[in-house]
Amino acid sequence: MSRIGTERPVLVTGANGYVAGWLVRELLQRGYTVHAAVRDPDNKEKTAHLDKLAANGTGKIRYFEADLLNKGSYAEAMEGCELVFHTASPFTSDFDDAQKELIDPAVKGTANVLEQANQTPSVKRVVVTSSCAAIYTDATECAKAPTGMLTEDIWNSTASLEYQPYSYSKTLAEKKAWEIYEQQSRWELVVVNPSMVMGPALNPENTTSESFKILKQMGDGTLKFGVPNLGMGVVDVRDLGVIHFNAGTMHGVKGRHIASGSNTTLLEMARLIHGTFGKDYPVPKKPLPKWLLLLIGPMVNSALSRQFVSNNVNRSFRADNSKSKKALNAHYRPLQETMIDSFQALIGSGLIAK
Repeated sequence: MSRIGTERPVLVTGANGYVAGWLVRELLQRGYTVHAAVRDPDNKEKTAHLDKLAANGTGKIRYFEADLLNKGSYAEAMEGCELVFHTASPFTSDFDDAQKELIDPAVKGTANVLEQANQTPSVKRVVVTSSCAAIYTDATECAKAPTGMLTEDIWNSTASLEYQPYSYSKTLAEKKAWEIYEQQSRWELVVVNPSMVMGPALNPENTTSESFKILKQMGDGTLKFGVPNLGMGVVDVRDLGVIHFNAGTMHGVKGRHIASGSNTTLLEMARLIHGTFGKDYPVPKKPLPKWLLLLIGPMVNSALSRQFVSNNVNRSFRADNSKSKKALNAHYRPLQETMIDSFQALIGSGLIAK
């Protein structure tokens, strides 16, 4: 299998992030020199796990200070790089100003990185971490898709600044990436569209991913009375690291790629954890009734609006991952393995206690 070689350094934006960590691990183990772009290279709490990876790999790591909203801040980190992975983007439901905290970092950050690629002659390929959220907003849209499931041909047309602004931010950011790509002809663009990312974090104490918040609530008693039976897709972060690596290094790769290992529900995920840990932790195994969520959801969590509950609770999620399997040699581990390993990692790090 022909790949882009290790002769030149590789840039990873947001290198200390949840997904990026496993990508960096893959790169270092394969002998690549990683230019790790982070907000604060001196914050060892957020980079120590990367240093450990470098010590155990054959590659090298160099840190660079960069900010999504600081134009030109990726210039030094990108210099001499043939391959750029843009993974940095906010993922949270806890925000006060969606435009400022979600939209601007996602869209302006993407433009900042890709416009820098235009100014860096060595760059040959850019891999952007988008999301299935750029394809759909609600699970009901799966059934309405031409094939009855989500494919790379579909774009999210229902999210907005007011409804599901995270999905809106990912849609706008990916569209911006394709817009900048189409205005030049020197470098290639490959996009990875993951569903909900689960799996053990390399730096759990400093991981802020929304999926970790959900997992923690399953174990700390917050959701002991039940969980919404939300239809969703899940991909293991370890598999996603390899998928990103392949997206960057395999020849002939192009376009969008859905990265989703399981079509599942939040309830099924909880039950898989309960089967192993239910005796010792208050992991839920019952669904919260939809009528109850419609009634009190908006009061408990602003994300649980009546529109969201209606369109996602007791609704099936279905996505076609065949392109990623064929084009990126993606292999997806069983959901049970992902959920058990995820929960065990939280226990091991002390984030969930008996």
